[in-house]
Order: sequence, then structure tokens, then C-alpha cells
Amino acid sequence: MSRALVIIPTYNELENIQAIIPEVLQQDPRIEVLVVDDNSPDGTAASVQDLMHGNPRIHLLQRERKMGLGTAYVAGFRFAIQEGFDFVCEMDADFSHDPKVLPEFLKNIADYDLILGSRYIKGVNVINWPMKRLLLSYFANQYTRIITGMPVKDSTGGFKCFRVDVLKAINLEAVRSNGYAFQIEMSFKAWKKGFRIHEIPIIFMDRRVGVSKMSKKIVREAVTMVWWLRLQAILRMLK
Repeated sequence: MSRALVIIPTYNELENIQAIIPEVLQQDPRIEVLVVDDNSPDGTAASVQDLMHGNPRIHLLQRERKMGLGTAYVAGFRFAIQEGFDFVCEMDADFSHDPKVLPEFLKNIADYDLILGSRYIKGVNVINWPMKRLLLSYFANQYTRIITGMPVKDSTGGFKCFRVDVLKAINLEAVRSNGYAFQIEMSFKAWKKGFRIHEIPIIFMDRRVGVSKMSKKIVREAVTMVWWLRLQAILRMLK
């Protein structure tokens, strides 16, 4: 039976992690969860350790300090490759990504190499976001599509599923982005390497509890990253 790993990066997600892990696991018996925690001071890691007792489908990577989203996922990708998983899903801990969509990812990945959960493939499916942030996200995706030429409508979303072969083909050491630009970089590199990408519609619900990690630095990184990716592709230096 194939194995799927759902990677959930955390920093101060104690209020969410206890609820989301059981809900993720009940979606499919092939699914296991890896929490990558950046030394959350609220005790997130300790809560995951409690859930791990007697449940081999839950895994935890504890890091010494807050190191960012991109490096958390790269650490998770390395774990998935090392442990022999077939598929790897990314998702947030805060229920903005509905665990009930995971079976759709696993169904569609049978015919593709990378499945993107898209907020914009069928209109705009975002709930409870301020208008300013919604417009920023929507036009950031338009901007990315124009600059990179990548034929997807939601390249910045963090709910997605890879075949492990895609992750093996990308030089993870060369991944340089760490905020939401990380999502653009990974999808762009997969696309340029000829892997098949498919978008499925999702409804994005703003987090139930906790604080958003969005910042001006993250936005600036995304704005500049698309130009760097295009240049690397033109110079045939993409790894």
C-alpha cells in the first residue's frame, strides 16, 4: 500500500495541533503526519509528543529555533524521502486548509505529479480574509503567472501534494526562498522539469485561532523571487 505524509509546520499552534492531527489521520489509512516545530514556546511540540504515544502514524521534528516555512518543509521533504513515502502533502495547522480535501489530493495524484489546492481556479474561494489581503493574494498570483509563465492560477497556496519523485528531482539544497515564495519556487521548478501539475478547487478559510505569520518581508521575497526564477530558467541554471 502506498504511503502519504502530511507535513504540518508549526510555531505556537498549540490550540490547533491537538485537533487537526486526529482529523487528518482519519481521512485515509495511508496518511501519516509529520509536525515540524520551530521550538514553539507555547508547548506545541510537547502536545504532539502526547499524541504520538501508541500511534506510529504521528512523527515530530523539533528544531532549535524559528527558522521559517520553507526550511521546515525542506526538512520534512528529506524525512519523507528517507522514510520511503510515496506522496507528500503540505498543509497549515490552523484549519485554513480543510483536512477533508486530502482524499481528493490522493485521488488526483494518481494521474499527476503535483496537485495544487487552488483558491482561484473557480472564482475566488476565500472566507474571512480582509479585502486588502485578498486583493494582495489574488494579484500576486496574477503577477506570478505573467512573469514566470507558469500555467497555474494559485501558485502561492500552501495546500498541495507531491509525488516523492518530484522532490527527489529538485535540488533541495538549492531552494532559497523561505516564506510564501517557497510555494512558487517549488511549483515552478517542478513545472520546468516537466512534471505534470493539476489544480483542484479548495475553499480557504482564515485561521480559527492564533496569529497569521504574514509580514512585509514575506511579501517582498515573493515579489523578487519570481524574477529570480525567470532569470534562472532563461540561463538554464535552474536546479
